[in-house]
Amino acid sequence: MTLAPSWNTLAGMAAVGCFAVIPAYSQSLTLPPSGENQKASVTQHIGLVKVTMSYSSPRVHRAGQDRTGKIWGELVPYGLSDLGVNDCKECPWRAGANENTVFKITHAVKIEGKPLAAGSYGLHMIPGTEKFTVIFSKDSSAWGSYWYNPQQDVLRVDVKPAKGEFQEWLTYEFTEREPAKAKLELRWENLRIPIAISVDDPDELYFQNLEKEMHGAPGFQWSDLLAAAQFALQTGKHLDAGLDWAQRAVSAPFVGNENFQTLSTLGQIQLGLGSAEAAQATFDKAIANPSAKPTDAHQLGRQLLQQGRKAEALKIFQSNAKKFPGQWPVNVGLARGYAANGDTKKALEHARLALAQAPDELNKKALKALIEQLEKGTVPN
Repeated sequence: MTLAPSWNTLAGMAAVGCFAVIPAYSQSLTLPPSGENQKASVTQHIGLVKVTMSYSSPRVHRAGQDRTGKIWGELVPYGLSDLGVNDCKECPWRAGANENTVFKITHAVKIEGKPLAAGSYGLHMIPGTEKFTVIFSKDSSAWGSYWYNPQQDVLRVDVKPAKGEFQEWLTYEFTEREPAKAKLELRWENLRIPIAISVDDPDELYFQNLEKEMHGAPGFQWSDLLAAAQFALQTGKHLDAGLDWAQRAVSAPFVGNENFQTLSTLGQIQLGLGSAEAAQATFDKAIANPSAKPTDAHQLGRQLLQQGRKAEALKIFQSNAKKFPGQWPVNVGLARGYAANGDTKKALEHARLALAQAPDELNKKALKALIEQLEKGTVPN
């Protein structure tokens, strides 16, 4: 039978700082943290994924002692340790102080390229001079590593420690943040321990969430339906669902709103699905709509040019010219549309007309550059 450690034993362990154990007083009271290791947390989103680290933070200087140079390999021993409690003779470091360091994710991610399901995990580490083994345990509610059980391990990954600027308090920080990945670092004293977190397809998570949201109140708002359809269009994924959302945004009973934005989005999705005739009819309807402005159709044409749809873009610019003859920026669009389709003569004609209409110096400068390119026979981007 294992006897509970005496208070003197616990007090001795508490003095070490990193390995402070449960104090003897009631845990139902709100009292200062053991060892003055203040609680901390940091949260970062990777797209729809929310990543949260919760931990207790020890410091290098404590009770008048400067422990610089004595943290790694001494205060935090290398390898597994006999903690002297609960028969845990080969236990990792709790990667912080006091209670479990907890790593929580709302969706599945990859840690150093290895999958980890959504959930809360007790985070532990096996320190070493050349590598740290990071452990994610199903037990996220224990006190430190004293009840660590390797059978509760969900994932282990090896990471390489690196030197860093001096850090007084043990701190977790997201040092790199990209749309599909982030780097979480433990920083303490003169060492950094980086952990790479990635999400395979952030857009897919957003799409799955949109599908759920469309079953609720947003599914009865044309503006929300339009935003969802535009997301499908932007990503080029799930265009069938995007088509349904766009059609409902235009014409669903008591919901739809037939305007330039809803119609032009529907047309672009139809075009993306290969329905060129239906798309052109929808584009014509969009430009004819009372809500359409010459700048709206111009932007639609520019978008189609960027997608490499040169013929379709020219038709938009031509329709814009029929509805808004001579208005700014109709001639700019015609110049770019004709240039993209190889008609330099007409492109130059409309570029010169546009230059005479330019409302400011910035547009004049851009048009002069366009005319110069066309006169050299260069097709502008």
